[in-house]
Amino acid sequence: MYAVIEACGKQYKVEEKDVVFFEKLDAEEGKKVTFDKVILVSNNGKVQVGNPYVKGVKVEGKVVAHGKGKKIIVFKMKAKKNERKKQGHRQPYTKVEITSIKTATTKNTAAKEETAENKSTEKKPAAKKTSTKKATTTTKKTTTTGTKKATTTKTTTTAKKATTKKEEKANA
Repeated sequence: MYAVIEACGKQYKVEEKDVVFFEKLDAEEGKKVTFDKVILVSNNGKVQVGNPYVKGVKVEGKVVAHGKGKKIIVFKMKAKKNERKKQGHRQPYTKVEITSIKTATTKNTAAKEETAENKSTEKKPAAKKTSTKKATTTTKKTTTTGTKKATTTKTTTTAKKATTKKEEKANA
């Protein structure tokens, strides 16, 4: 199982127990980090692609260490002017170990197990009595053409929302 996540402006392909180097994150060593921006998840050949992100999927990791990368030398020079500038840079990073990739299906199965336990212990409440009312409206339309009169009647029936006895008492 692997996932493609978006973090620090870049995309990373991660699997469980991978160690990934991200740009500097604001988290202490040993703390948990959660990545919500999951672009793609592959679980045993079943691929889910997000638009832009996959809903209900999270990648969790643990911060292992902070550090600085290798030194890069930045050398600027202008020809024929005797102008030279040498500068070094070390990019800070955060080393993260991916602990788990949580998909919506793993969350759903855990939630279903909990609800099944709750349903077996709870009693079912009695069914509420509801009543429905119907409203009828009648409209008459009269048209005159020369010496003949024509009258048409239109009746429409609409069903109102089902209300309980408590709601009827509150409305009255």
